Amino acid sequence: MAKPIVAIVGRPNVGKSTIFNRIVGERVSIVEDIPGVTRDRIYSSGEWLNQDFNIIDTGGIDIGDEPFLAQIRQQAEIAIDEADVIVFMTNGREGVTGADEEVAKILYRSKKPVVVAVNKVDNPDMRDLVYDFYALGFGEPVPISGSHGLGLGDLLDQVIQHFPDHKQEDYDDTIIKFSLIGRPNVGKSSLVNALLGEERVIVSDIAGTTRDAIDTSYTFNGKEYVIIDTAGMRKKGKVYESTEKYSVLRALKAIERSDVVLVVINGEEGIIEQDKKIAGYAHEAGRAVVIVVNKWDAIEKDEKTMNEFEEKIRDNFQFLDYAPIVYLSAKTKKRIHTLLPKIDLASENHSMRVETSVLNDVIMDAIAMNPTPSDKGVRLKIYYATQVAIKPPTFVIFVNEPELLHFSYERFLENRIRDAFGFEGTPIRIIARARK
Repeated sequence: MAKPIVAIVGRPNVGKSTIFNRIVGERVSIVEDIPGVTRDRIYSSGEWLNQDFNIIDTGGIDIGDEPFLAQIRQQAEIAIDEADVIVFMTNGREGVTGADEEVAKILYRSKKPVVVAVNKVDNPDMRDLVYDFYALGFGEPVPISGSHGLGLGDLLDQVIQHFPDHKQEDYDDTIIKFSLIGRPNVGKSSLVNALLGEERVIVSDIAGTTRDAIDTSYTFNGKEYVIIDTAGMRKKGKVYESTEKYSVLRALKAIERSDVVLVVINGEEGIIEQDKKIAGYAHEAGRAVVIVVNKWDAIEKDEKTMNEFEEKIRDNFQFLDYAPIVYLSAKTKKRIHTLLPKIDLASENHSMRVETSVLNDVIMDAIAMNPTPSDKGVRLKIYYATQVAIKPPTFVIFVNEPELLHFSYERFLENRIRDAFGFEGTPIRIIARARK
Protein backbone atom coordinates (compact mmCIF):
# COMPACT_ATOMS: atom_id res chain seq x y z
CA MET A 1 0.00 0.00 0.00
CA ALA A 2 1.41 3.40 -0.99
CA LYS A 3 2.30 5.67 1.91
CA PRO A 4 0.70 9.12 2.18
CA ILE A 5 2.95 11.95 1.01
CA VAL A 6 3.59 15.10 3.05
CA ALA A 7 5.20 18.15 1.40
CA ILE A 8 6.83 20.91 3.44
CA VAL A 9 6.57 24.17 1.50
CA GLY A 10 7.08 27.86 2.21
CA ARG A 11 9.22 30.83 1.32
CA PRO A 12 13.00 30.62 1.84
CA ASN A 13 14.61 30.63 5.26
CA VAL A 14 11.61 29.74 7.42
CA GLY A 15 13.19 26.48 8.68
CA LYS A 16 11.74 23.85 6.35
CA SER A 17 14.90 21.74 6.23
CA THR A 18 15.34 21.86 10.00
CA ILE A 19 11.79 20.57 10.54
CA PHE A 20 12.27 17.96 7.81
CA ASN A 21 15.40 16.68 9.56
CA ARG A 22 13.61 16.61 12.91
CA ILE A 23 10.78 14.50 11.49
CA VAL A 24 12.95 11.98 9.64
CA GLY A 25 15.41 11.80 12.53
CA GLU A 26 18.60 12.54 10.62
CA ARG A 27 20.34 15.38 8.84
CA VAL A 28 19.21 14.65 5.29
CA SER A 29 18.73 18.24 4.14
CA ILE A 30 21.45 20.88 4.16
CA VAL A 31 20.65 23.47 6.82
CA GLU A 32 22.18 26.92 6.34
CA ASP A 33 20.94 30.38 7.24
CA ILE A 34 20.95 31.62 3.65
CA PRO A 35 17.68 31.99 1.70
CA GLY A 36 17.37 29.42 -1.08
CA VAL A 37 20.09 27.02 0.09
CA THR A 38 17.80 24.01 -0.36
CA ARG A 39 17.63 23.93 -4.13
CA ASP A 40 16.34 20.41 -4.68
CA ARG A 41 13.49 18.39 -3.28
CA ILE A 42 14.68 15.85 -0.72
CA TYR A 43 12.69 12.68 -0.06
CA SER A 44 12.60 10.55 3.04
CA SER A 45 10.17 8.67 5.22
CA GLY A 46 8.69 9.44 8.62
CA GLU A 47 6.45 7.81 11.18
CA TRP A 48 4.04 9.17 13.78
CA LEU A 49 1.63 7.18 15.96
CA ASN A 50 2.21 4.05 13.83
CA GLN A 51 1.42 5.99 10.63
CA ASP A 52 4.15 5.73 8.00
CA PHE A 53 4.47 8.43 5.38
CA ASN A 54 6.85 9.86 2.78
CA ILE A 55 7.96 13.43 3.27
CA ILE A 56 9.35 15.99 0.82
CA ASP A 57 11.52 18.99 1.70
CA THR A 58 11.20 21.65 -0.99
CA GLY A 59 13.11 24.76 -1.77
CA GLY A 60 11.38 27.99 -0.78
CA ILE A 61 8.78 29.70 -2.92
CA ASP A 62 9.47 33.35 -3.61
CA ILE A 63 8.37 36.00 -6.07
CA GLY A 64 11.76 37.69 -6.34
CA ASP A 65 14.12 37.67 -9.31
CA GLU A 66 17.11 35.81 -7.84
CA PRO A 67 18.51 33.29 -10.35
CA PHE A 68 17.20 30.04 -8.90
CA LEU A 69 13.97 31.20 -7.24
CA ALA A 70 11.81 30.38 -10.26
CA GLN A 71 13.21 26.85 -10.26
CA ILE A 72 12.59 26.49 -6.53
CA ARG A 73 9.00 27.63 -7.04
CA GLN A 74 8.54 25.00 -9.74
CA GLN A 75 9.98 22.29 -7.51
CA ALA A 76 7.56 23.22 -4.76
CA GLU A 77 4.59 23.29 -7.13
CA ILE A 78 5.42 19.78 -8.32
CA ALA A 79 5.76 18.58 -4.72
CA ILE A 80 2.38 20.15 -3.94
CA ASP A 81 0.89 18.40 -6.97
CA GLU A 82 2.07 15.03 -5.64
CA ALA A 83 1.34 15.52 -1.92
CA ASP A 84 -1.64 14.29 0.08
CA VAL A 85 -1.06 16.84 2.87
CA ILE A 86 0.91 20.11 2.78
CA VAL A 87 2.77 21.67 5.73
CA PHE A 88 2.94 25.42 5.07
CA MET A 89 5.99 26.70 6.99
CA THR A 90 6.09 30.33 8.15
CA ASN A 91 8.33 32.42 10.42
CA GLY A 92 6.56 33.64 13.56
CA ARG A 93 9.15 36.32 14.26
CA GLU A 94 8.60 37.99 10.89
CA GLY A 95 4.81 37.72 10.77
CA VAL A 96 2.82 37.23 7.57
CA THR A 97 4.84 38.56 4.63
CA GLY A 98 3.88 39.28 1.04
CA ALA A 99 5.81 36.14 0.03
CA ASP A 100 3.72 34.08 2.49
CA GLU A 101 0.58 35.41 0.83
CA GLU A 102 1.92 34.39 -2.58
CA VAL A 103 2.62 30.89 -1.27
CA ALA A 104 -0.92 30.78 0.12
CA LYS A 105 -2.33 31.58 -3.34
CA ILE A 106 -0.48 28.58 -4.79
CA LEU A 107 -1.77 26.38 -1.98
CA TYR A 108 -5.37 27.50 -2.49
CA ARG A 109 -5.15 26.29 -6.07
CA SER A 110 -3.87 22.89 -4.97
CA LYS A 111 -7.18 22.04 -3.21
CA LYS A 112 -5.08 19.92 -0.82
CA PRO A 113 -5.29 19.85 3.02
CA VAL A 114 -2.92 22.48 4.42
CA VAL A 115 -1.52 22.71 7.97
CA VAL A 116 0.16 26.04 8.79
CA ALA A 117 3.27 25.67 10.97
CA VAL A 118 4.53 28.86 12.62
CA ASN A 119 8.23 28.27 13.23
CA LYS A 120 10.67 29.99 15.59
CA VAL A 121 8.16 30.19 18.45
CA ASP A 122 10.88 29.13 20.87
CA ASN A 123 9.09 29.62 24.20
CA PRO A 124 5.51 29.97 25.54
CA ASP A 125 5.86 33.77 25.86
CA MET A 126 6.00 34.00 22.06
CA ARG A 127 2.73 32.15 21.34
CA ASP A 128 0.92 35.42 20.61
CA LEU A 129 2.94 35.53 17.37
CA VAL A 130 0.64 32.83 15.99
CA TYR A 131 -2.52 34.91 15.75
CA ASP A 132 -1.54 36.85 12.62
CA PHE A 133 -1.37 33.59 10.68
CA TYR A 134 -5.09 32.86 11.01
CA ALA A 135 -5.41 35.48 8.24
CA LEU A 136 -3.91 33.00 5.75
CA GLY A 137 -7.22 31.14 5.85
CA PHE A 138 -6.06 27.59 6.57
CA GLY A 139 -7.49 27.14 10.04
CA GLU A 140 -5.60 26.98 13.32
CA PRO A 141 -1.82 27.53 12.95
CA VAL A 142 0.53 25.29 14.96
CA PRO A 143 3.38 27.00 16.87
CA ILE A 144 6.66 25.07 16.59
CA SER A 145 10.36 25.54 17.16
CA GLY A 146 12.65 23.72 14.76
CA SER A 147 15.79 24.66 16.68
CA HIS A 148 14.39 23.33 19.99
CA GLY A 149 12.16 20.55 18.62
CA LEU A 150 9.02 22.01 20.24
CA GLY A 151 5.49 21.49 18.93
CA LEU A 152 6.33 18.79 16.37
CA GLY A 153 3.95 16.32 18.01
CA ASP A 154 1.08 18.78 17.73
CA LEU A 155 2.01 19.44 14.11
CA LEU A 156 2.13 15.76 13.16
CA ASP A 157 -1.13 15.11 15.02
CA GLN A 158 -2.83 17.54 12.64
CA VAL A 159 -1.02 16.20 9.59
CA ILE A 160 -2.03 12.55 10.04
CA GLN A 161 -5.68 13.55 10.54
CA HIS A 162 -5.70 14.56 6.88
CA PHE A 163 -4.21 11.32 5.54
CA PRO A 164 -6.48 9.74 2.91
CA ASP A 165 -7.72 6.18 2.99
CA HIS A 166 -5.34 4.56 0.51
CA LYS A 167 -7.44 1.53 -0.37
CA GLN A 168 -5.42 -0.25 -3.01
CA GLU A 169 -6.78 -3.30 -4.75
CA ASP A 170 -5.66 -6.42 -2.90
CA TYR A 171 -4.09 -9.01 -5.15
CA ASP A 172 -3.64 -12.68 -4.37
CA ASP A 173 -0.21 -13.61 -3.02
CA THR A 174 0.37 -15.86 -6.02
CA ILE A 175 0.20 -12.88 -8.38
CA ILE A 176 3.55 -11.22 -9.05
CA LYS A 177 3.31 -7.42 -9.02
CA PHE A 178 6.09 -5.70 -10.88
CA SER A 179 6.67 -2.05 -11.70
CA LEU A 180 8.84 -0.27 -14.20
CA ILE A 181 10.85 2.67 -12.96
CA GLY A 182 13.33 4.93 -14.65
CA ARG A 183 13.74 8.46 -15.84
CA PRO A 184 11.38 9.76 -18.52
CA ASN A 185 11.63 8.42 -22.07
CA VAL A 186 13.61 5.25 -21.35
CA GLY A 187 10.75 3.23 -22.86
CA LYS A 188 8.73 2.05 -19.87
CA SER A 189 5.35 2.32 -21.61
CA SER A 190 6.72 0.77 -24.80
CA LEU A 191 7.98 -2.16 -22.75
CA VAL A 192 4.55 -2.65 -21.17
CA ASN A 193 2.95 -2.67 -24.60
CA ALA A 194 5.53 -5.14 -25.90
CA LEU A 195 4.75 -7.53 -23.04
CA LEU A 196 1.00 -7.17 -23.50
CA GLY A 197 1.14 -7.39 -27.26
CA GLU A 198 -1.22 -4.45 -27.64
CA GLU A 199 -1.22 -0.68 -27.42
CA ARG A 200 -2.57 -0.53 -23.84
CA VAL A 201 -0.44 2.39 -22.64
CA ILE A 202 0.05 5.68 -24.51
CA VAL A 203 3.52 5.80 -26.03
CA SER A 204 5.15 9.06 -27.06
CA ASP A 205 8.63 10.46 -27.62
CA ILE A 206 7.77 13.32 -25.27
CA ALA A 207 9.16 12.62 -21.80
CA GLY A 208 6.44 12.55 -19.18
CA THR A 209 3.59 11.25 -21.36
CA THR A 210 2.30 8.78 -18.78
CA ARG A 211 0.42 10.75 -16.15
CA ASP A 212 -0.45 8.19 -13.47
CA ALA A 213 0.50 4.69 -12.43
CA ILE A 214 -1.59 2.16 -14.33
CA ASP A 215 -2.25 -1.39 -13.09
CA THR A 216 -2.60 -3.95 -15.86
CA SER A 217 -3.40 -7.61 -15.23
CA TYR A 218 -1.45 -10.00 -17.43
CA THR A 219 -1.32 -13.80 -17.76
CA PHE A 220 1.51 -15.71 -19.44
CA ASN A 221 1.90 -19.50 -19.52
CA GLY A 222 -0.78 -19.80 -16.85
CA LYS A 223 1.00 -17.44 -14.44
CA GLU A 224 -0.67 -14.18 -13.36
CA TYR A 225 1.07 -10.83 -13.11
CA VAL A 226 0.11 -7.23 -12.41
CA ILE A 227 2.14 -4.63 -14.27
CA ILE A 228 2.42 -1.22 -12.59
CA ASP A 229 3.59 1.30 -15.18
CA THR A 230 4.95 4.31 -13.31
CA ALA A 231 4.24 7.75 -14.58
CA GLY A 232 6.02 10.84 -15.66
CA MET A 233 4.60 14.10 -14.43
CA ARG A 234 0.91 15.01 -14.34
CA LYS A 235 1.35 18.46 -15.86
CA LYS A 236 2.71 19.50 -19.20
CA GLY A 237 5.36 22.14 -19.35
CA LYS A 238 9.04 22.48 -19.99
CA VAL A 239 10.20 21.92 -16.42
CA TYR A 240 8.14 18.76 -16.03
CA GLU A 241 9.19 17.21 -19.31
CA SER A 242 12.85 18.17 -19.49
CA THR A 243 13.98 17.73 -15.89
CA GLU A 244 14.46 14.06 -15.15
CA LYS A 245 14.65 14.24 -11.37
CA TYR A 246 10.91 14.92 -11.08
CA SER A 247 10.11 11.29 -11.91
CA VAL A 248 11.34 10.08 -8.52
CA LEU A 249 8.11 10.64 -6.58
CA ARG A 250 6.02 8.63 -9.01
CA ALA A 251 8.55 5.82 -8.81
CA LEU A 252 8.33 5.78 -5.00
CA LYS A 253 4.59 5.17 -5.06
CA ALA A 254 4.90 2.24 -7.47
CA ILE A 255 7.89 0.68 -5.69
CA GLU A 256 5.93 0.37 -2.45
CA ARG A 257 3.23 -1.68 -4.19
CA SER A 258 5.58 -3.98 -6.09
CA ASP A 259 7.19 -7.36 -5.48
CA VAL A 260 9.70 -6.89 -8.29
CA VAL A 261 10.99 -3.59 -9.67
CA LEU A 262 12.35 -3.29 -13.20
CA VAL A 263 14.97 -0.55 -13.36
CA VAL A 264 14.77 0.50 -17.02
CA ILE A 265 17.82 2.11 -18.63
CA ASN A 266 18.07 3.69 -22.06
CA GLY A 267 20.78 1.68 -23.80
CA GLU A 268 21.35 4.45 -26.35
CA GLU A 269 22.06 7.12 -23.74
CA GLY A 270 23.87 4.95 -21.23
CA ILE A 271 23.77 5.42 -17.46
CA ILE A 272 23.38 8.81 -15.78
CA GLU A 273 23.30 9.80 -12.13
CA GLN A 274 19.50 9.92 -12.04
CA ASP A 275 19.31 6.22 -12.97
CA LYS A 276 21.31 5.38 -9.87
CA LYS A 277 19.19 7.59 -7.65
CA ILE A 278 15.93 6.01 -8.82
CA ALA A 279 17.34 2.48 -8.52
CA GLY A 280 18.51 3.27 -4.99
CA TYR A 281 14.92 3.73 -3.84
CA ALA A 282 14.03 0.20 -4.98
CA HIS A 283 17.03 -1.23 -3.14
CA GLU A 284 16.32 0.72 0.06
CA ALA A 285 12.69 -0.41 -0.04
CA GLY A 286 13.87 -4.03 -0.06
CA ARG A 287 12.23 -4.94 -3.35
CA ALA A 288 13.49 -7.54 -5.80
CA VAL A 289 15.20 -5.87 -8.76
CA VAL A 290 15.84 -6.68 -12.41
CA ILE A 291 17.90 -4.21 -14.47
CA VAL A 292 16.49 -3.81 -17.99
CA VAL A 293 18.60 -2.24 -20.74
CA ASN A 294 16.08 -1.09 -23.34
CA LYS A 295 16.68 0.12 -26.92
CA TRP A 296 19.39 -2.51 -27.31
CA ASP A 297 18.53 -2.70 -31.02
CA ALA A 298 19.75 0.86 -31.55
CA ILE A 299 23.31 0.14 -30.40
CA GLU A 300 26.09 -0.87 -32.74
CA LYS A 301 27.40 -4.11 -31.28
CA ASP A 302 30.26 -6.53 -31.54
CA GLU A 303 31.13 -9.60 -29.46
CA LYS A 304 32.39 -7.40 -26.58
CA THR A 305 29.53 -4.89 -26.36
CA MET A 306 27.32 -6.74 -23.87
CA ASN A 307 30.21 -7.55 -21.52
CA GLU A 308 31.44 -3.96 -21.64
CA PHE A 309 27.96 -2.62 -20.90
CA GLU A 310 27.58 -5.04 -18.01
CA GLU A 311 30.87 -3.82 -16.54
CA LYS A 312 29.55 -0.25 -16.66
CA ILE A 313 26.30 -1.30 -14.95
CA ARG A 314 28.10 -3.24 -12.21
CA ASP A 315 30.46 -0.33 -11.65
CA ASN A 316 27.66 2.25 -11.43
CA PHE A 317 25.15 0.07 -9.57
CA GLN A 318 27.42 -1.61 -7.05
CA PHE A 319 24.57 -1.74 -4.53
CA LEU A 320 22.57 -3.84 -7.04
CA ASP A 321 25.22 -6.49 -7.59
CA TYR A 322 22.54 -9.14 -6.96
CA ALA A 323 20.24 -7.89 -9.74
CA PRO A 324 20.14 -9.81 -13.06
CA ILE A 325 20.50 -7.78 -16.25
CA VAL A 326 18.26 -8.17 -19.30
CA TYR A 327 19.07 -6.60 -22.69
CA LEU A 328 16.10 -6.12 -25.00
CA SER A 329 14.25 -3.88 -27.41
CA ALA A 330 10.66 -2.95 -26.61
CA LYS A 331 10.33 -1.52 -30.12
CA THR A 332 11.33 -4.67 -32.06
CA LYS A 333 10.50 -7.11 -29.22
CA LYS A 334 13.93 -8.66 -29.65
CA ARG A 335 14.97 -10.63 -26.52
CA ILE A 336 11.67 -9.67 -24.85
CA HIS A 337 11.19 -13.37 -24.01
CA THR A 338 14.17 -13.21 -21.60
CA LEU A 339 12.46 -10.78 -19.22
CA LEU A 340 9.66 -12.77 -17.53
CA PRO A 341 11.92 -15.68 -16.46
CA LYS A 342 14.13 -13.18 -14.62
CA ILE A 343 11.08 -11.58 -13.00
CA ASP A 344 9.91 -15.03 -11.87
CA LEU A 345 13.36 -15.86 -10.49
CA ALA A 346 13.67 -12.57 -8.60
CA SER A 347 10.17 -12.96 -7.13
CA GLU A 348 10.82 -16.54 -6.06
CA ASN A 349 14.09 -15.61 -4.35
CA HIS A 350 12.46 -12.57 -2.72
CA SER A 351 10.10 -15.00 -0.94
CA MET A 352 12.64 -17.76 -0.26
CA ARG A 353 12.92 -19.27 3.22
CA VAL A 354 16.00 -21.09 4.46
CA GLU A 355 15.97 -23.82 7.10
CA THR A 356 17.66 -22.68 10.30
CA SER A 357 19.89 -25.76 10.55
CA VAL A 358 21.15 -25.38 6.98
CA LEU A 359 21.67 -21.63 7.45
CA ASN A 360 23.78 -22.23 10.56
CA ASP A 361 25.89 -24.81 8.75
CA VAL A 362 26.68 -22.15 6.15
CA ILE A 363 27.49 -19.55 8.84
CA MET A 364 29.79 -21.92 10.74
CA ASP A 365 31.60 -22.89 7.54
CA ALA A 366 32.05 -19.18 6.78
CA ILE A 367 33.55 -18.57 10.21
CA ALA A 368 35.94 -21.48 9.74
CA MET A 369 37.02 -19.99 6.40
CA ASN A 370 37.37 -16.43 7.74
CA PRO A 371 37.42 -16.07 11.56
CA THR A 372 35.35 -13.31 13.12
CA PRO A 373 37.01 -9.93 13.75
CA SER A 374 38.06 -8.59 17.13
CA ASP A 375 38.31 -5.09 18.55
CA LYS A 376 40.29 -4.01 21.62
CA GLY A 377 40.85 -7.61 22.58
CA VAL A 378 37.19 -8.64 22.28
CA ARG A 379 36.36 -11.08 19.48
CA LEU A 380 32.97 -11.25 17.81
CA LYS A 381 31.19 -14.47 18.73
CA ILE A 382 28.37 -15.71 16.51
CA TYR A 383 26.08 -18.12 18.35
CA TYR A 384 23.44 -18.87 15.74
CA ALA A 385 21.35 -17.33 12.97
CA THR A 386 17.75 -17.59 11.86
CA GLN A 387 15.60 -16.15 9.09
CA VAL A 388 12.88 -13.91 10.47
CA ALA A 389 11.22 -12.48 7.35
CA ILE A 390 10.83 -12.62 3.59
CA LYS A 391 10.33 -9.88 0.99
CA PRO A 392 13.23 -9.25 1.46
CA PRO A 393 14.83 -12.28 3.14
CA THR A 394 15.95 -11.03 6.55
CA PHE A 395 18.32 -12.85 8.90
CA VAL A 396 19.01 -12.22 12.57
CA ILE A 397 22.45 -13.27 13.79
CA PHE A 398 22.77 -13.62 17.55
CA VAL A 399 26.18 -12.46 18.80
CA ASN A 400 27.98 -11.38 21.95
CA GLU A 401 28.50 -7.72 20.91
CA PRO A 402 26.46 -6.43 17.90
CA GLU A 403 28.81 -3.48 17.31
CA LEU A 404 31.64 -5.94 16.56
CA LEU A 405 29.86 -7.11 13.41
CA HIS A 406 31.54 -4.62 11.10
CA PHE A 407 30.20 -3.88 7.63
CA SER A 408 33.01 -5.77 5.90
CA TYR A 409 32.36 -8.98 7.83
CA GLU A 410 28.60 -8.61 7.41
CA ARG A 411 29.22 -8.32 3.67
CA PHE A 412 31.36 -11.47 3.81
CA LEU A 413 28.53 -13.38 5.51
CA GLU A 414 26.03 -12.08 2.97
CA ASN A 415 28.22 -13.32 0.13
CA ARG A 416 28.52 -16.76 1.73
CA ILE A 417 24.71 -16.92 2.14
CA ARG A 418 24.29 -15.95 -1.51
CA ASP A 419 26.85 -18.56 -2.58
CA ALA A 420 24.88 -21.21 -0.72
CA PHE A 421 21.29 -20.27 -1.56
CA GLY A 422 21.41 -17.99 -4.59
CA PHE A 423 19.03 -15.11 -3.81
CA GLU A 424 19.61 -13.67 -7.28
CA GLY A 425 17.46 -10.61 -7.84
CA THR A 426 16.70 -9.81 -4.19
CA PRO A 427 18.46 -7.81 -1.48
CA ILE A 428 18.95 -9.59 1.81
CA ARG A 429 19.09 -8.00 5.25
CA ILE A 430 21.33 -9.08 8.12
CA ILE A 431 20.59 -7.86 11.66
CA ALA A 432 23.03 -8.41 14.55
CA ARG A 433 21.36 -8.92 17.91
CA ALA A 434 22.86 -9.58 21.33
CA ARG A 435 21.97 -12.96 22.77
CA LYS A 436 20.27 -12.50 26.11
